[in-house]
Order: sequence, then C-alpha cells, then structure tokens
Amino acid sequence: MKYSTKSGKLEDLRTDCLIVTMHAARSVARALELDDYLAASSHDFVDKAGRAQLITLPKATSIRRLLVVGVGDDAELSPADYRKAIAAAATALKSAPVRDSVLAIDAFKVAGYDGYQKARVALASLTAQLYRFAASKQQQDETPPAQIAQLAVHSTARGHGATSSAVRHAQALDTGMAFARDLGNQPPNVCNPSYLAAEARKLARGASPKNRVRVKVIDEREIEKLGMGAFTSVTQGSATPGKLIIVEYRGAAAKMPPIALIGKGITFDTGGISLKPPAAMDEMKFDMCGAAAVLGTTKAVIDAKLPINLVTLVAAAENMPSGRASRPGDVVTTLSGQTVEILNTDAEGRLVLCDTLTYAERYRPKAVIDVATLTGACVVALGAHASGLFANDDALAASLLSAGEFIWDRAWQMPVWDDYQQNLKSNFADMANVGGSDAGAVVAACFLSRFAKQFAWAHLDVAGSAYASGAAKGSTGRPVPMLFQYLLNQA
Repeated sequence: MKYSTKSGKLEDLRTDCLIVTMHAARSVARALELDDYLAASSHDFVDKAGRAQLITLPKATSIRRLLVVGVGDDAELSPADYRKAIAAAATALKSAPVRDSVLAIDAFKVAGYDGYQKARVALASLTAQLYRFAASKQQQDETPPAQIAQLAVHSTARGHGATSSAVRHAQALDTGMAFARDLGNQPPNVCNPSYLAAEARKLARGASPKNRVRVKVIDEREIEKLGMGAFTSVTQGSATPGKLIIVEYRGAAAKMPPIALIGKGITFDTGGISLKPPAAMDEMKFDMCGAAAVLGTTKAVIDAKLPINLVTLVAAAENMPSGRASRPGDVVTTLSGQTVEILNTDAEGRLVLCDTLTYAERYRPKAVIDVATLTGACVVALGAHASGLFANDDALAASLLSAGEFIWDRAWQMPVWDDYQQNLKSNFADMANVGGSDAGAVVAACFLSRFAKQFAWAHLDVAGSAYASGAAKGSTGRPVPMLFQYLLNQA
C-alpha cells in the first residue's frame, strides 16, 4: 500500500473514495449540494462502531464515493471502538472497486489519542486487514483481491506535521509487515534456511547508503566449529543445512551499543524424533514466524532510517527426523559451555535460541529481544490476543508493553522466577531442555534466561499471535508493530 498525506477542504478533494464519519459526510454533502442524496442513500445506515456503508455519488463530483464509517453518538470513541471502525472500513474497501482513497482522520475523535497516534493505529490496522498472499496461486479466488493501492490521510494544515510523521512511519511498518507475512506464508519447500538467508541479503541491497546494512551468513559447518552444540543438534537431522543469519544496521554512531533482535527460524518443525501428530502439522511452516518478524522489523527500521544501531540474528534450521537426528537422552554442549540433556526433540526452538543468545554477547548490546513461536503452553495461557512477554529487566519489559499498547499489538508479562528453574534439573547434564507439563511457557523462558545473564533481555513467545488457523489461516506479522514502535521510541 502506498500512503501519503492531503490537506485542504474535504469537498475539494479528488478521490475514488473518501472515508468519513456520518457527521463529516453530511458536511461534505452540504458543500456539494447533495444533502438529499446522502439522506436517501444512507437511510438504513446504523451509526455504530463496526458498521460502514459505501455510497456512490453522482458522476459530476470529484469525490466518486463516500465510505461512511459508524462511530455512534459518543463525543469520543474508545481505542477499541476506533479499531472496530477502521476494521469496518477495511472490510468495505476489500470488495470495493476503489484504486485510491482518502481517510479524513480529523473526523474521528478517540479518547487519549493525538493526531499522530490516530493515524498510526488506523494505518497499522489497514495494513493488517488489506494484506493478501497469492504468490503460489494460479487461479483467481471467487472473491477478488482488494484493488486499493493508494491511501492518503487528510488533516488540517495545523496537524500536517504530525500526520506526515505518522504516514512516514506507517509506510515503513507496512513494508516490514508485508515482508514478514510473505516469509511466513511461503510453503516450507520454498522457505528453508537458504531462502531466509537470500531474503535477508536483499535488505542490504536496498539500503541507502549502502554501507548502512551488512549481512553475514554463518553456515552449518561453521556453526558446529564455533561450538554451538545445541544449534547443531537441531539442524543435523535435516538434508537442508542450517544457517545463522546476521543483519547489522548502523543508523547511529559506531560507539552507540546496538539493540539485538533474535528470531527463531525453524522453517519446518516435524518435532524430530519426538514426532508431532499429523493433524495441523502443515502449520509448522509458521515455526519461523519469529525470524520473519525480526527480519520484517529490520526492514521497517531500514526504510525509516531510524538513528539507532540494530543487529538482527536469525537461527534458521529445519527440525526433521532422520538417521542423523538428535535422540531423546542426547547431551549436547552449548556455546556458553553449559550442557543440555535433550529429553524432547520437539523443544528445539530453545536449543537454537540459547546458542544464538550467547553469540549475541559479542555485540555488547544495550538490550536483546528474542521472538519465537516457542510453546503451545503460551497459546493455552493467552490465546491469540496477546503475545507472552518474559524479561530479566523491568524497564525493558515496560518499554515493550507500552509500545504494544500504543500500536495495539499487545503482550502480557509472565514470570521468570527462580522457583521454576528446578523444573529443568537433569541427572546427566547442567539442565534438561523441558521440564514437565506444568507452566510450559514459563519453564521455556527460564531455560533461555540461563543464557541471557550478560544483558537486559526480553523473550516474546508468539506461538498464539504470530499466525492464525482455520479459514483465516496465515501469518499475522506480529509482533512487528510492537517491535518497530519500541525501536521508534528508542530512536
């Protein structure tokens, strides 16, 4: 989607579709001498959040259609009702014969939101709603894809500066979200560790200036040579070699410590020797959504040219059963020197992440955030609405929670208490990689915390939020909005 800004009188705009509230629609109709036409056309319209009606205007007008969005009688919408209103607009735009549209942002009054936040939240919602993946389809769907390609945000001259900033940041987020979702939705016979590495390299090619972004790919042989025994134990069962992908973005002075993002990139997870049941195993192509999210966030940061230093590390591997695959009971030595007894080969994400966390120490980061579709237990605990947040630093956790609330990509903080560490005891190694059926998401985070003692660290378990099942099956792109907003706030 191409975003832009507009100002001036609403009735003077030239557009396929003007998105307005009923109050603003009446004002526009009055100026165009179409009061009676609007009244007759909107006779059955219910002015309530979540409702929208597309009204085609006479051909003589420069505004071809009004998309009237319900807001109710309240002076201000709640943030939740505002999102309902924008979602209703997006649903209408999906099936409308509209190439370009203008959103009259000042028509919407939202409790606690200034003009910048109104525009950011609206455009983030439209980005999420209007995305469509059809790269591997040859036949047209019964419902054709949305035709809209351009959307402008209209504001008064007084609010133009804030709106312009919001649109610039929203455009970067839109690009990053599309990148992340495309990666997540690719079939696993396309999106393997080599494919992720190739897509990461493209981030450097599009950067300006060119020396701002550097991409390095460490292959499986070097991963093993470095002593990353936990990482190697996962990837050794696959015929497709694993890779540690590193993207370094320099937007600030070299002396400024970077923020590190780490993504779990298990491009397909069979469970290994601890084989998963076949039902819904196709969804295990989404086990690399953490990697997709950090790469998408990095693309957004590059496009926005944020004045920060960022290093993104992707632990890319397939988890497959074979004669070379790890067995339950194997003991491996991690890059940190700690040993792990592998009791369940389907708890592989924490194995590639723990070595990557240790590798991140060499960057002396200001903070490290890892993102992973790590545990089914987190889905049981939080469902799809919130990502699970675990951290060893309260300030970092608060910053992420605040960023998520701002852009409505929310998380819920969970404990990483020492009480849970005893679940990881092993008779044969420093720790086991699983700890029983209780508090699975917490115990997994406790495992990772043992490798994150040298820096401020947060872990986002996005097993429930990174993709959807059922009729809406596909990558959601989360938590790219939260991460990008967090990095914007840091900048």
